[in-house]
Amino acid sequence: MAISFISKMEDGFGILELAGTLTLGPSLRDLRENGRKVLTDSKLAGLIVNMAEVSAVDSAGLGELTVLYSVASKRGCPVRLIGVSPGLRKMLEITRLDVVLPSAEDMASAKREIRAS
Repeated sequence: MAISFISKMEDGFGILELAGTLTLGPSLRDLRENGRKVLTDSKLAGLIVNMAEVSAVDSAGLGELTVLYSVASKRGCPVRLIGVSPGLRKMLEITRLDVVLPSAEDMASAKREIRAS
């Protein structure tokens, strides 16, 4: 199943809720474009990516998450992942992307961490 997403604004945060597989395919380009649209708000406190409904991630998916981080970083916008599966957590640790794409326990924790940074 290709990745699907819902983007919204909540309490000054951009939120991307992902579902499906974050794997090589045309839907990754849609994710990138949607992420860029969310990040166009200059008053954005941070970007939270909900990964709870993501069933699989490959290197292309990790690459797209890194692109989202890069775009957010250029705008001074911190990023937090929530709903990270044990498998994805391990991939992030192995690739050391857990440093630039930190995860939080839940939405409230992610908002607190971003506000505190």
